[in-house]
Amino acid sequence: MRPYRRTLAALACWMLLLVPGASGQEEMALRADRVIDGTGAVRTDAVVRVQDGEIVAVEEGGTAWTHDLGAVTLLPGFIDTHIHLTSHFDTAGRIATRASGETPAQEALFAAGNAWSMLQAGFTTVQSMGSPEDVDLRDWVARGVIPGPRILTSIRPISDNTGDPAAIRAAVRERADQGADFIKIFASASLRDDGYPTLSQEQLDAACGEAATLGLRAAVHAHGPVSVQRAVQAGCTVIEHGALLDRETLEIMAEAGTFFDPNIYLVSVNYLENQDRFLGTGNFTERGFQLTRESIPVKLAMFEAALDVPGLRLVFGTDAVAGAHGRQVQELIYRVQEAGQDPMDAIRTMTSVSAESLGMEDAIGTVEPGRLADLVAVAGNPLEDITALERVVFVMKDGVVYRNVTSVGASR
Repeated sequence: MRPYRRTLAALACWMLLLVPGASGQEEMALRADRVIDGTGAVRTDAVVRVQDGEIVAVEEGGTAWTHDLGAVTLLPGFIDTHIHLTSHFDTAGRIATRASGETPAQEALFAAGNAWSMLQAGFTTVQSMGSPEDVDLRDWVARGVIPGPRILTSIRPISDNTGDPAAIRAAVRERADQGADFIKIFASASLRDDGYPTLSQEQLDAACGEAATLGLRAAVHAHGPVSVQRAVQAGCTVIEHGALLDRETLEIMAEAGTFFDPNIYLVSVNYLENQDRFLGTGNFTERGFQLTRESIPVKLAMFEAALDVPGLRLVFGTDAVAGAHGRQVQELIYRVQEAGQDPMDAIRTMTSVSAESLGMEDAIGTVEPGRLADLVAVAGNPLEDITALERVVFVMKDGVVYRNVTSVGASR
């Protein structure tokens, strides 16, 4: 079956997965063996009550429920703060570009397929680093027309090509007028081009300062100490990547309260696994792939150092592009198994801390009364086996169930 036909089939049958009565309006009471609530607490034999798309109560040892999810762990909906929503392989199996000759309908279906894959994997909120095509899909998902995670987008990034500080301020205002949820800024080159700084202090001051004036967050692509320290001095919200950072710069970020989104595994492995699909496009050269291969242990060592910096606010983002959507928890598993991150801390980065970095901590990221009913159940206990996060059996967003392969018990 062609990829876009698979997408159509998925979108056509998603309602078959719903739990009876899970319209988002009727009260539901979900029982699970345990709840990891995103704050660092664990509740056993717990019941989560949902009404009108919100969590209204969380009870330990509750005796009345409408749906028994069984021997599962219930968590807040997963959050990925760094994806590329429209990135996909074309019908020929290559990375899609303007030269692929796709119709707008095909491009839209591929993007909708990416959204569906991530939702089915438990990601109820994602932040796309920018494509004009994000906007319609974001809005259609928000209206409930198409199933997918909640989408935030920068629409288009700011880069050295944008111009001088005055031009950058004007571009930030333009993105705001276009409906951008945040501002994405390239402050360094790609790691495949050695990650050198590309924006001056004055340019970063203009970009992040104008974003703050407009009430928008600023996410900065930066790999090395110079570009990151400039971004921190400019008051930017979050640093993306940071592959080449030293201890001093990590401590500067921690002291400033800057969020840090290190994409240390999935993006590199996905490129290498699909090298033949990317090679020859843009800076995807043989040398670029060699640098990607060599960067994996470098990024691991940087992340291990970051874990040892008190107060550093690590969030969860994967830089998911074509081939990686729906696989994002592999990044978290790597952080725990290879870098030694505490499983509970890792889960918090993918839930409550990421919600805080998005300015959405009052709405998502925890299983608490008053939060949106974004809930994910996995088979097993991720505190004992982090790979349980790959075994998603239940997904709810805004009180509506989009995945249910549990043995749902009778009401009680």
